[in-house]
Amino acid sequence: MQYKALCTDIDGTLLNSLRDLSPRLIASINKLPEEFPVILASSRMPDAMRHLLHDLNRSPQALVAYNGGYVLSSKGEILEDVFISVDLVAVILALTKKTGIHVSLYHGENWYEEKDDYWSQREVTNTKTNYIWKSSEEVIQHWEKEHLGAHKVMCMGDSNEINWLFGELHLLHSLDLHLYRSSQTYLEIAPKKISKATGLKKILEHEYDFGLSEVIAFGDNYNDIDLLQSVGWGVAVANAKPEVKAVAKEITSHHKEDGVAEVLEKLF
Repeated sequence: MQYKALCTDIDGTLLNSLRDLSPRLIASINKLPEEFPVILASSRMPDAMRHLLHDLNRSPQALVAYNGGYVLSSKGEILEDVFISVDLVAVILALTKKTGIHVSLYHGENWYEEKDDYWSQREVTNTKTNYIWKSSEEVIQHWEKEHLGAHKVMCMGDSNEINWLFGELHLLHSLDLHLYRSSQTYLEIAPKKISKATGLKKILEHEYDFGLSEVIAFGDNYNDIDLLQSVGWGVAVANAKPEVKAVAKEITSHHKEDGVAEVLEKLF
């Protein structure tokens, strides 16, 4: 089949060992037709994705941010806006107060931090974005006033404490929350009723005259499973979780070995 769009995860899939775009990947993307959509789908905030599209010479482009909770068209229109209620965010914060877990709060274009420490600086380095300095109490008050919530809550810390938090939230709120373990020290929390697949579908319906079956997608982690299952050709990188590989139609090389570029060179 001749695929008409590319949708890919970023961390652990598209980026290399330096958390950057390799020259080989950039070259493979640049060989695609100028009008060929390259849609990034990530748990990242929009600004942590835009600089990558710029480096790929694909800006502007539609974005699936926060695992599908915040979806933007290529013109910046908001196509999906689903967030965790402020009351539930307060519950998560109350649980973490008993621990040493670092919590980052995200809504739309904004990332809020109340600590400048190892974890916040690691995210600044990894995503090339900056946060707004504000206490979680102030963020909650602002969201209550404006009837907003969190597109993502990022919890980082000791693996045993992250395990405990995952268990508590899964037991109490599994019907309301997606809980993603992107690593042993990270827990990413999103609304239950969204996914990268639902976000991609919104973009295709809004901007294009073809469907999911004509898209090739790449991923590595649990939050990529729906995406790889929904598209015409789902590809897992070699470092993907076993559950992701199980639903993929193809397994390519490790993300550190240009697995995405390898498939693009073959198909296009």
